[in-house]
Amino acid sequence: MYNLNDKIVLVTGGATGIGAIAVKLFLEEGAKHVTITDVDVNAGKQLEKELETKFKGRAKFVKCDVRNDEELFDIYKTIIDDHGFIDVVLNNAGIMNDSPNVYRTALNVNINALITSTLRARDLMRTDRSGRGGIIINISSIAALMQNRYLPVYFAAKSAVLQFSICIGAQENYEKTGVKVITMCYGATDTSLLSKEKMKPFDEEMTDELYDCIKQFPLQSANFAATGLIDACKRGDSGSVWLVNDNKPVEDITPVVKKAYGLLTSLVV
Repeated sequence: MYNLNDKIVLVTGGATGIGAIAVKLFLEEGAKHVTITDVDVNAGKQLEKELETKFKGRAKFVKCDVRNDEELFDIYKTIIDDHGFIDVVLNNAGIMNDSPNVYRTALNVNINALITSTLRARDLMRTDRSGRGGIIINISSIAALMQNRYLPVYFAAKSAVLQFSICIGAQENYEKTGVKVITMCYGATDTSLLSKEKMKPFDEEMTDELYDCIKQFPLQSANFAATGLIDACKRGDSGSVWLVNDNKPVEDITPVVKKAYGLLTSLVV
């Protein structure tokens, strides 16, 4: 079990939804300090104010567009300058919008920024380069475990997160660096991500069909999803994949994922 007490944590996309609840849970677990980043300044500042009453001086909001390398790297530099190290990074920022005018932004947030953040965190944490090890948690989705004709860009992005995180989190990489990489897959969760304002199909004519499709999935609470995340963080091995769905206890689905990829690998090896 990984002990979160006294740890230095960074959460991207942490101003609202699952990310905001995860921030609170990290603090309740005893994290020494949590840096929260988001593009939603009002929500971020409000969360910081709320946390200050119970966790005085232990949480800080900083506006950051994770697509902007300079802004993202400045966050990491500030954390290192202030605390000397970083222990846990939760790459939580995400967009579920396949519409023609947004999908490129979504890809940059969901894939490019997540990979960039992972690589930066790993470099700072790795024990073979003066770091003290740590955990990187990348947010994928049940979208990586199935297909859907309405959101092909989003499903492709979350599949990329799954593959990237499993590969970079391989046991050999962990043994060399002391940095765990864990993948978290959420089921449909009651957050604004599923709202009509934020979730868009690639073809506008499919809008009603998309929302009818989403209604078929059991909707879990954001608190339940975040609690599962914390549990996976404490229990997970590097390269492991975790699922929290339908308000059921978080589950290590690594054996199933390995079996699935094993079937695909058998076609070429």
